[in-house]
Amino acid sequence: MDFEQVISAGVQVVEAAGAIIMVLGGALAFAVALPRVLRTATRTQAYVGLRRDLGRAILLGLEVLIVADIIRTILVEPTVESVLVLAVIVVIRVVLSFSLEVEMDGVWPWSRWRVDPVASVSADPPAH
Repeated sequence: MDFEQVISAGVQVVEAAGAIIMVLGGALAFAVALPRVLRTATRTQAYVGLRRDLGRAILLGLEVLIVADIIRTILVEPTVESVLVLAVIVVIRVVLSFSLEVEMDGVWPWSRWRVDPVASVSADPPAH
């Protein structure tokens, strides 16, 4: 096996990991939501929790797939055309990730502090 074949195999493993994260994360999200739906007390929150957990699984899987695309472009096919294709793929996935995050949270990222000021303050790194 030469270098390119090893990297290609590694990229396929990373792509498979991204797909597995989305599939297993989605299945787990539904498995967690099902008992909530069956209980009357938690039924109203079940949908919100399912959307949040499913969105998180998709976002994580997309991030892993972006890593695979970057590795492939940099190490396997370093041409101008492949870099442009990578740029388009990354832009599409970033827009998709951004829209999923807005969909999950219900607010724009820069407006999150208005909805939950305590969470946005605690998420900031401590000042030195």
